[in-house]
Amino acid sequence: MATIFTKIVNGEIPCYKVAEDENFLAFLDINPNAKGHTLCIPKIEVNRLFDLDSTTYEGLMRFCRKVAKALEQTVPCDRVGMAVIGLEVPHVHVHLIPLNEMKEMTFQHKTSMTAEEMAELAQQIQLNL
Repeated sequence: MATIFTKIVNGEIPCYKVAEDENFLAFLDINPNAKGHTLCIPKIEVNRLFDLDSTTYEGLMRFCRKVAKALEQTVPCDRVGMAVIGLEVPHVHVHLIPLNEMKEMTFQHKTSMTAEEMAELAQQIQLNL
């Protein structure tokens, strides 16, 4: 059965898209730790990060860097943190989180944004890619 992320890739579930190319997709996390919390995924469904082939792994890291640089230009923050946990969805995903405080990286402190705020933020990030 396809993961929720594969359904997003296939257009079956909507997302607040930040960036996309032929192999990768970046979209805002709908349960963000901080404003701008973005998920970067490969379009192929692979459960574990280190099970990706080398080309896809390296491509994902380059894609994440590009998105992180756009986040830094869009969302006021001290830095963009990166985490790969992968227990909640069995599809490789990299969390990019604009950070001003350590607690924003704990996944225990969340922020809320309206649909309009999410859509506007996604557009702003796209402009900085």
